[in-house]
Amino acid sequence: MKTGLGLPISDPALLLTWARRADEGPFSSLGLLDRLVYDNPEPLVALAALAGATTRIRVQTEVLLAPNHGNALLAKQAATLDRLTGGRFTLGIGVGGRDDDCLAAGIDPRRRGRRLDEQMAALRRVWAGKPYSDDTGPIGPVPVTPGGPEVLFGGFARSALERVARWGDGFLGAGLPPHAMDGMFRTVERSWQRADRAGRPRLVAQANVALGPETVLTEARENISAYYEFTGRPAYMADGMLTTPEQIRAAITAYEDIGADEVMLYCWAADVDQVDRLAQTAF
Repeated sequence: MKTGLGLPISDPALLLTWARRADEGPFSSLGLLDRLVYDNPEPLVALAALAGATTRIRVQTEVLLAPNHGNALLAKQAATLDRLTGGRFTLGIGVGGRDDDCLAAGIDPRRRGRRLDEQMAALRRVWAGKPYSDDTGPIGPVPVTPGGPEVLFGGFARSALERVARWGDGFLGAGLPPHAMDGMFRTVERSWQRADRAGRPRLVAQANVALGPETVLTEARENISAYYEFTGRPAYMADGMLTTPEQIRAAITAYEDIGADEVMLYCWAADVDQVDRLAQTAF
């Protein structure tokens, strides 16, 4: 099973250092979250820079709030990243859970799910080299990956899980322990089978982690609490973070046991030495 790293958002200037060090090690992917009304780097811009600083490791949005983006430009940006990386780009997509992001983007929060379905039809059409609409021609560049970059859907609602079979290549489950993730993985697989899709969906689990001295753990707890303040349960999210090698190794094993193809260890503190600590723990 593969193991990737989710990148901290508190200091964008350190992301290149994180990426280069991870590229030298055993990790499979680098993930970066997306918010609009928050103090985080824009993920597509940031991942383009990280892709140029690496040669091996995959880069992915984890997850991009696609309804906040225009269809034509998003299709072009994703295809460009796919070409620039030689196929190392994964487009993780979700609708998000914060109305303020939608309002800042000028979209109706109540329509974000339907908007995402409309977007996926447009993205797949563009990536197949077809005209964008009856009034416009094709939008390039043509992705190096046939049909477009790998698409993983994130979310918790049944509609999000069912989108995997309709439009995606796999599922990215975030922040749930293995026993809860198991049910979501099985739902995705059943939906995939009902849709008569060939093969199987790729299943990715994300666990929130911090590894290091108490200063690192304190920073991570403060950052994850601030990020999840909107849920009304920031302390729950902070308490659920994995902070010891034993906890991280046990979680990786448990996710593997339920069929995960990859586990993303999402980091919430900026200390780049966590890359080496996590490598020693996970491999």
